[in-house]
Amino acid sequence: MRKYSDSELKAFGLIPGRIPKHIAIVMDGNGRWATAKGLPRGAGHRAGVNALRDIIRFTSDIGAEALTIYAFSTENRKRPKDEIGILCGLLIEYFNREIDELHANGVRIKSIGDLSWFPTAVQETVRAAEVKTANNPGLKLNIALNYGGRAELVRAMRLSFRETGEPDEDTISKYLYTADSGDVDLLIRTGGDERVSNFLLWQIAYAELYFTDVKWPDFTREELIRALQDFAGRERRFGGLKSDGAK
Repeated sequence: MRKYSDSELKAFGLIPGRIPKHIAIVMDGNGRWATAKGLPRGAGHRAGVNALRDIIRFTSDIGAEALTIYAFSTENRKRPKDEIGILCGLLIEYFNREIDELHANGVRIKSIGDLSWFPTAVQETVRAAEVKTANNPGLKLNIALNYGGRAELVRAMRLSFRETGEPDEDTISKYLYTADSGDVDLLIRTGGDERVSNFLLWQIAYAELYFTDVKWPDFTREELIRALQDFAGRERRFGGLKSDGAK
């Protein structure tokens, strides 16, 4: 499991100690990327899967602790059946193709959301990847599948009520899908839209938001580095004052 040294991070223009622990990405723009090239939408989704491989590897290598990706939202269920079929096929293909390398690099895979909505073949493939990587010590890779932030909060609150009858923030946080990944430090959205789209609503309370017009299939490690450099230049106050005492 490779990790870049401080000197290697600096060579990328990154600041050691200013790498976000938890990065979340709304991978948007696959369909529009394909349409602009005169290709079917499925080609855009395939290109998006290919882009994901290097982003995961680089995120792991720079020492981030968790990466949460928005792969399929509850709203995506409204898409045409043939497109959903393509996405399901790509999910199976991705895990079958990448699981050995992810496992060898210590990545721990976890699906978040209601996986039971998917066909049995998708469920079995994802669960097998989770079991295989469950004890890995490296990057926590959370893959949001049939996920919605509001639904997650309803689920967490129901479980909290069962435990205590009077849930507080700590109890609710314990029942979030990403409980072992902590709050999000940096949320990236590709594709040009500037909204969070029901993604990790609790976890992004104090996240830095980074929006880019670059569509997901074109989001390379160089684009990720730009987002990380922007993050490093921000002063995170979590509702407090600036370091100089100004508001």
